[in-house]
Amino acid sequence: MSDDFRTERDSMGEMQVPASAYYGAQTQRAAENFPISGIRIPRALIKALGQIKAAAAVVNEAKEVITAEQADAIGRAAQEVIDGDLDEHFVVDVYQTGSGTSSNMNTNEVIANRATEVLGGDLGSKLVHPNDHVNAGQSSNDVFPTAVHVAAYQACADDLLPGLDHLQSALEEKATAFADIVKSGRTHLMDAVPVTLGQEFSGYARQIALGRARVEAALERVAELPLGGTAVGTGLNAPEGMTEGVITELRSLTGLDALREADNHFEAQGARDALVELSGALKVSAVSRTKIANDLRWMGSGPRTGLMEIRLPEIQPGSSIMPAKVNPVIPESVTQVAAQVIGNDAAVTVGGLSGNFELNVYIPMMARNVLESISLLANTCRNFVDKCIDGIEANEGRATELVEKNLSTVTALVPAIGYDKSAKLAKQALEEDRPLREVVKAESGLSEDEVDRILDMKRMTEGGVL
Repeated sequence: MSDDFRTERDSMGEMQVPASAYYGAQTQRAAENFPISGIRIPRALIKALGQIKAAAAVVNEAKEVITAEQADAIGRAAQEVIDGDLDEHFVVDVYQTGSGTSSNMNTNEVIANRATEVLGGDLGSKLVHPNDHVNAGQSSNDVFPTAVHVAAYQACADDLLPGLDHLQSALEEKATAFADIVKSGRTHLMDAVPVTLGQEFSGYARQIALGRARVEAALERVAELPLGGTAVGTGLNAPEGMTEGVITELRSLTGLDALREADNHFEAQGARDALVELSGALKVSAVSRTKIANDLRWMGSGPRTGLMEIRLPEIQPGSSIMPAKVNPVIPESVTQVAAQVIGNDAAVTVGGLSGNFELNVYIPMMARNVLESISLLANTCRNFVDKCIDGIEANEGRATELVEKNLSTVTALVPAIGYDKSAKLAKQALEEDRPLREVVKAESGLSEDEVDRILDMKRMTEGGVL
């Protein structure tokens, strides 16, 4: 052994650990066993693990499981984990033991060694023991999924839900601003009866509102914590009242008043249905904004040979070879994020359906994917608004030009002259390359005033018989 390493021990024997590392033997084994991706567990999950250990120390001291000195040292070390000061010591790959045991023990060892140092001991001397003290009354099987739920709930509350509010508000503002701009409706990418640009944006805003509601509904289940079930859901080795006490402390530490003990610990540990539900809600939100982003790309296509009913903000050159070309890059980034979120959800679904008996063993992967999806969606909400939606302008002249050419406006004439005659006049206008209004005035038998009254594009967007 060189001065660069120290000897740590676990139930399987000795391991050489970097001398300055706060982790111990079990973490070192896991680091060597899982050289898979180079991706570590997310920062939000490390923070949640630290919060659980800090909360448990308070309760374990009150129940005289650990001394006041040990509790104080654990609390100080756990706070450093929460603050991110010890992130470099969380070295286990995310693709690890499926229960998250390796990361739970990574947390236990880091806190134990740092707490031992706080008490004046040498690293590895275990004045604070990772299992007996930091992990007292707990199991990886209830702690790790609890940390995932806490991290996911916190990320949604702090980032995603405010981001969705921001996006919905921006779309509603555009709906109001564009309320009187009439344009061609389109179904099957073909001309349909008129709508207003404001009506289209109101639909987008409602998609985002419903997506937010889906996430909030899923969070009701995510708020249920497996903590207290210990190894298999029975609560073996958890002192009476410990779970209630730790969750109370967690509410205080996180500010998440909705956190509560699971109604059934066998469901809470044997299945990860709440994460699957949340991931599904995230996927729907991704699908919604893909539709919105693609509509904006279509409406902004051009500038001369496309629809060009709206103008998107020009934020960067679009081509290395074509001068002056500008592309809809922000909507493109939105749709790429959506593709990733949909892929993440597929993996989360596989993870959720692969649990066996009293434990699911796909939790680290599911956690990484859900937390990444939350972060990606939250970030694109703000970017979509700030760099695209806020700067959208309506090209009212172009919208009016296209809607006047739209043969589907003949639909409004059907109550007056019938379906067959309306179809004949529309086809005649197309074949003769004449404005529909001109053909109808000449061939329908209706007065010019009557034709103009019926072919009022704005009134068509308001429904009813004209």
